[in-house]
Amino acid sequence: MKAYVGTTADGVAVSYVDKKRWFWLLSVLFPLQPFIAITLHYKTGVEAWFLLPFLINYVLHPIIDWLIGEDTNNPPEEVVMQLDQDLYYRRLTYAIVPLHFVSLIGSAWYATTAALSWWAFLLLSAFAGFAAGLAINTAHELGHKNSKIEKLLAKIALAIPAYGHFTIEHNRGHHKYVSTFEDPASARMGESIYKFALREIPGAFRGAWAIEKERLQSRGKSVWHPSNSILQSYALTVLMTVASALFFGWLALPFLLIHNLCAYWQLTSANYIEHYGLLRLDDETGKLERCKPHHSWNSNHTFSNLALFHLERHSDHHAHPLRRYQSLRHFDNLPRLPNGYFGMYVLAYIPWLWFKVMDKRLMALPHVAGDIEKVNIDPAAQPSIFLRWGRDKMEEPTYTNLPGL
Repeated sequence: MKAYVGTTADGVAVSYVDKKRWFWLLSVLFPLQPFIAITLHYKTGVEAWFLLPFLINYVLHPIIDWLIGEDTNNPPEEVVMQLDQDLYYRRLTYAIVPLHFVSLIGSAWYATTAALSWWAFLLLSAFAGFAAGLAINTAHELGHKNSKIEKLLAKIALAIPAYGHFTIEHNRGHHKYVSTFEDPASARMGESIYKFALREIPGAFRGAWAIEKERLQSRGKSVWHPSNSILQSYALTVLMTVASALFFGWLALPFLLIHNLCAYWQLTSANYIEHYGLLRLDDETGKLERCKPHHSWNSNHTFSNLALFHLERHSDHHAHPLRRYQSLRHFDNLPRLPNGYFGMYVLAYIPWLWFKVMDKRLMALPHVAGDIEKVNIDPAAQPSIFLRWGRDKMEEPTYTNLPGL
């Protein structure tokens, strides 16, 4: 396996081998999951196979994450530059973009031509949408980079789920206001994922449009100018929609509607768990403190990180947004999720269980230490949260004995 060699400041040689190098291919192949169900249905005619991808992702994957456990290995800083410049990792993020199109086109073709029952059509459309949510994750990795090709590929990937505003809002909105009350993509303590979705999805669109409008107007251009990045991605979405309707018939339209809504839900699920309840405070000068690793929930679970280009090492990503996925680091004493993202999604879909597990973890974080004034709270939930977590109700929290799932 390839070794990266560097030298410390005091002249000591260090060597690093990325043992996950070839396993990152899992992230590239992950969007092709709808073809598992399509192939099995084609061979057997049994529509129940369309349930299989859901079972794989939301039952099997959390179990695999639990069985394999976490990987806390970090690349030495002395070799990070070499690791970032290795084109192998970059080419993986390039290669996945056309595969997102393969997943979309193949799923749309089968859904509209295989004479499926309404519920099988719904299941295939929905899971194709969940797979398209991974296109937003691809754009997330590409859109943070400075090269023109990566920014272009991010726009193309976002056209698949019709979410062309994501990079604008995420990079210049979410990363600026993360873990504050102003950020629509930061969930608040006591806020269910369903309530969060109604705030986050429209809030992200409004925020992106305002940011892009301000950028264009500062250059003396109309918001409808062809250089509007949001409109560029949406134009490709419109082209794809029209082409789908022409090639696959009117059934392509409900397919794409379900597909896109489920892709949005996949992103919302990730956003919900990544910053739940975490709050940035004012520093000693009265200004909002810089985003630090403890302002994001982190997960080092090996399997789901390999499927999501290290998205779950979210703490380092927010502290250092330009770091490439293969170089993201683990830190000790961070807010830590008890499972990988897929397991946490299932937990979030059951609000009372989510609150039972995560509120204790939130209040027990070292930088919170039971102080509700250091938590981002949903105003509607404030009375019950203050009643439960007010200092007269609190026991001394300990971060070393946290409840698991």
